[in-house]
Parts: sequence; structure tokens; C-alpha cells
Amino acid sequence: MKRLIALLTLFLLPALAADISGTWKGTAEGPNGSMERTFVFKVDGTTLTGEAISPMFGKSAIENGKVDGDKVSFQLKVKFQDNEMTINYSGEAKGNEMTLTAKGAGDMVMEWKCKKQ
Repeated sequence: MKRLIALLTLFLLPALAADISGTWKGTAEGPNGSMERTFVFKVDGTTLTGEAISPMFGKSAIENGKVDGDKVSFQLKVKFQDNEMTINYSGEAKGNEMTLTAKGAGDMVMEWKCKKQ
């Protein structure tokens, strides 16, 4: 019986996880007002890849991406005024909505609210 429960858990848990693959539109409030970014996620098992596109930074490849159920984490390297910086994202998807926390250089922290397109 324990084996049956373990097998069912193994197969049902991935089915209950949010479907993160696809295009997501995100908004965040920055020091100069509202910002937008589009995330295009591709999931292969627990690996997250894809890209992010924003008017300010252009296209950035998603690096070191991971998916664990509804939780995601990844990095973006962006160039701003000839300086490259890494932004670390982590968050959680619930249905067609996702909240991401972005942490960059110094004490920069932004909260992104995203909707699946």
C-alpha cells in the first residue's frame, strides 16, 4: 500500500504543479514609475530556460533556471549604461498568475506581478 501511495504521489505531484511554460507579461513599480517585462519560459523537467524582453534592457537569456512545483528561480544578465549586472529572480506561480522577486546589485529589490498570456 505504501508503494502505491508513493507511486501515485510521484505521478500526481507534477500534474498539480503550475504550467509555467509560455509567455508571461510582468509589471513592477520602479523608482521612475511602472516597468514592463515579457518572460518567455521553457520548462524541461526541473530546468527553466527562455528569455526576458524589456524596453529598457532588450532581450536577456534566462540562466540557471530551476522549477520545483510552483516555485521558480533564475538569473538574468542585463546591461545598463555599459555596466553588466546579474538580477536574481525567485517566485511562485498560481494558475495564470506569478509573483517574482528580483534582487540586483546593492539593495535593489523589485516585486513583479505576471500574468500568463
